[in-house]
Amino acid sequence: MDPRHLRMPAALSSIPPARRLVAVGTHRHLGGRTITVRATETGVTGTITSRCPNCRRTFEDCTCGGAR
Repeated sequence: MDPRHLRMPAALSSIPPARRLVAVGTHRHLGGRTITVRATETGVTGTITSRCPNCRRTFEDCTCGGAR
């Protein structure tokens, strides 16, 4: 048998998957701040969290006194 005749035919049409990108986000650490951004189909949200320069905890959780 000729091996050229054993190949599979190319697909005539393909259906794209039903899944879509739901969300994308990023985290950045700049100095004593953490910036978080998240984008979804419904909109964009974000937070900026300040950190203590000594213990690197949020100012609310700081126990070293450097956040005062």
